[in-house]
Amino acid sequence: MADNIKPKEATAIINSLSAGVVPKIGLQHITVGRKAEIDAFLKSLYDVKNGHSLVKFWIGDYGSGKSFMLHLLNTVAMKQKFVVANADFTPENRLYSNDGKAVALYSAIMDNIAIQTKPEGGALSILLEKWIDQIITKTAEENDISLIDIRDDKYYYLIEKNIMKTINELSDVGGFDFGFVVLKYYKGYINDNELLCKNALKWLKGEYKYKSEARADLGVREIINDGNYYNMLKNFCKLFVSIGYSGFMVNLDEAINLYKISNAPSREKNYEKILAIYNDCFQGKISNLFINFAGTKEFLENERKGLFSYDALKSRLALNKFETLEIRDFAQPVIKLKPLNHAEIFVLLQKLKAIFNVNYSVESALNDNDIQLFMEEILNKPGANEFLTPREIIREFLNIMSILRQNPSLDKNDLLKAIDIKDERPIDVSLEMIEEI
Repeated sequence: MADNIKPKEATAIINSLSAGVVPKIGLQHITVGRKAEIDAFLKSLYDVKNGHSLVKFWIGDYGSGKSFMLHLLNTVAMKQKFVVANADFTPENRLYSNDGKAVALYSAIMDNIAIQTKPEGGALSILLEKWIDQIITKTAEENDISLIDIRDDKYYYLIEKNIMKTINELSDVGGFDFGFVVLKYYKGYINDNELLCKNALKWLKGEYKYKSEARADLGVREIINDGNYYNMLKNFCKLFVSIGYSGFMVNLDEAINLYKISNAPSREKNYEKILAIYNDCFQGKISNLFINFAGTKEFLENERKGLFSYDALKSRLALNKFETLEIRDFAQPVIKLKPLNHAEIFVLLQKLKAIFNVNYSVESALNDNDIQLFMEEILNKPGANEFLTPREIIREFLNIMSILRQNPSLDKNDLLKAIDIKDERPIDVSLEMIEEI
C-alpha cells in the first residue's frame, strides 16, 4: 500500500499528522473519499488554464479536512504546471484593512509561492530568474548577440527595454514600479549582488513598511500596500503565465477569522473585497487566476456575521437547491466537504499504518482487526458523532502506534480500550456573548 512512497514523504506525513497539521508533501498517499471533488477540480483547472478565472469556497466543520483539501489541490495544480500559494487568515492577516493587515496577507502569499520543483514554498526568486533568463535569451536573439556577451553592461539598455516592455504589456496598475524593481533584481542577479536581489524581493513581497526605506534601498518611490496589493497579485498572475505556467492558484485558509472580526464595518469591507475578487474572476476581468477560500459553515451561512450577511454574496453563493448528500453539484462556487464514512476512515488508517511502517522501518503490531476494534472504540464514545473529527481519529491512531513501537511489551488491547476523546473544537462564544449583551 505504501510501496512507492519516498522516505521524506513518509516522515513528513507521520510528523505532521501526529502534530495535528497537514503535511505539505505526500498527500496523494493518504487521500481517500475525494475522487469526485478532485475530478471536478481538474476540470476547473483546465478552464483556468484556458484563460478563465474561478473562485471556490470549500466549506466544512472544524477538523473535517478543509486544510487537507487545499494542500491536496496544491499537489494536483502543481502537476498541471500551476504556480500555487497558501496563506491563512489570522487576526493580523485579512483582505481589507488600512493598518497593514491586508498587505501582511499578501506578503504571506508571496512568501509561500510554490512550483512542482519547489513544493515547500519560497519559489518567487526561482520564477523571477527564470523569467529574466527568458528575457535575456529573447534580447540576444533579437539583436544577434551571444548569450555570453548580452550580459555585458554595454547591452544593459537592451535588457532594460525588453523588461519594461514586457512588464507594461502585463501590468494593469503599478507596472512602472514593478518593472523598475525587477530591473534592480536583474542588476543584482547578473552582478552577484545578493543585497540588491534581497531588497528587490523584499519590495516585491510587500515587506517594506515605509516609502523612504524603499527609496533609500532601491530608488523606487512607491511600495506595495493595503490598497494596491491585489493589483500586484494580478500582475504576478500574468507574469507567471508569460513564463509558461498554466496559471496562478491562491489558497486562503481559516476564513473563520474574517467571520470573527468584531467590528461590523471592517468585517463588511472584507466581504466587499471577496465580492470584488469574485466579480473579477467570473466577469472575465482577469485570466488564469484561481482563488480558493476554506471556512466553516458559520463563515458562509451565518446571516448576522457570515458571508450570507452580505446580500450580494448571499445571492451569488446560495447552494443549488437540487443538491443532496448523494447528488452533488461541483460546478457551483461553494463545495461542501462531506465527512469521511466509516469505510473510508478504515482505508485511511490502513494507509497510515503502512506509511508508519515505512517511516520507522518496522512492522506495526496492529492488524486489520485491530484497526476495526480501534474504530469501534473511538466512534462509539459518547459525543463522537457530534464533535469527533478525522484529525482526532488520525492523531489518536498514530499515538497508539507510536507507543506500541517504543514499548512493544504493552498489551495493544488495553491501549485500544483506553481511548478517550474530548471536544477540541475552538470555543468562539466570547464575541457572541458580547454582542448579545
